[in-house]
Amino acid sequence: MGKTMKLEIADVSKRYKNVWGLRDFSLTLASGVWGLLGPNGAGKSTLMSILATVTNPTEGKVTWNGIDIGTSPDELRPVLGYLPQDFGIYPNLSAVEFLEYLAAIKGLDGKLARRRIDELLQVFNLVEARNRPLGGYSGGMKQRVGLAQALLNDPKLLIVDEPTVGLDPEERVRFRNLLSDLSGDRIVILSTHIVSDVEATATEIAIISDGRLLISAVPETLLQSVENKVWERVIPSVDLPTIRQQYLVSNVMRRSDGVHLRIVADCRPGADAVPMVPTLEDAYLYCVTNQKAGVAQ
Repeated sequence: MGKTMKLEIADVSKRYKNVWGLRDFSLTLASGVWGLLGPNGAGKSTLMSILATVTNPTEGKVTWNGIDIGTSPDELRPVLGYLPQDFGIYPNLSAVEFLEYLAAIKGLDGKLARRRIDELLQVFNLVEARNRPLGGYSGGMKQRVGLAQALLNDPKLLIVDEPTVGLDPEERVRFRNLLSDLSGDRIVILSTHIVSDVEATATEIAIISDGRLLISAVPETLLQSVENKVWERVIPSVDLPTIRQQYLVSNVMRRSDGVHLRIVADCRPGADAVPMVPTLEDAYLYCVTNQKAGVAQ
C-alpha cells in the first residue's frame, strides 16, 4: 500500500466567455469508484478536464495529496490515467503499436511498457486482435484500447468520461465489470449520464446539474431520499400529457390494459397509485428535478 490518496476539489468554478460551466464545486475523494452523474451539459466533461490537468479552473483549486495541480500538474500526471469522451485512435496503427507509442509519450521504460501492454491486452481480451489495425475495431474494442492506454502507468487516479456511450448492452456490462475490478488501491472517477453505469460500479455517487454539485452520497442514502415517494399508476394513454404536466414521471410502459406510469412524488399521485420500491434512477431524477424547481437540496 502506498501513501493515502486524496483528491480535493475546493470551490472550483470555470467560466467560458460569459457562461459558467462549473460553479463553486467542492468534493473530497479517496480511493474507490466515484460515479459523477448528471445530464448532458451539466459540466461533467469540464470538471474531468480540470482534474486531468488539461484545463485550469477560473476560480478555486484542485489538490492532489495537498499539492495544487493547477500550478504543479506534474505532481499528478505520472499517476494519472485519462479516457476522455472524444478519445481518438490512429486507425492505421495496431493495438500494440498504438499502446507502445502512448507508453513512449508517457515516458515509460521500453521493457516495462512491453510487459505492461501484454498484461493489459490479456485483461481486455484483445490478444487475438493485437496486430490488427484499430480502424477495423468495433466500438467496444476501441473503448477497451482506450481504457488500456489510460492504465499503462498503473494510475492512482483514473478518470473515464462517458465510456459506455455507443456500446451495445453486452459490451456495456463488460466495461462496467472491468471498471469495478480496477478500483483496488486507486481513485476511479466514472463520469456519465447513464444511471445504470454508476449503479453497477460506484461506491459513492456525486450528482451534478447546471455546473453545481447537488449531492454526494453512497447509493443507499440516495435511495433513502425517495423512500415512500415512488408509485405506479395505470392510466388510459389519452391522460398521459396531463399527468406528465402534474408529476415527475420516471418511466412509461404501454401495455394492453393501459399505460403503466412510474411516478416520483411526495404524496400519493391519485387514489389508485400503488407504492413501489425506489431505484437509483428515481432518486437521480428527483434530485435533478428538485434542483431545477429551485428547491434546495
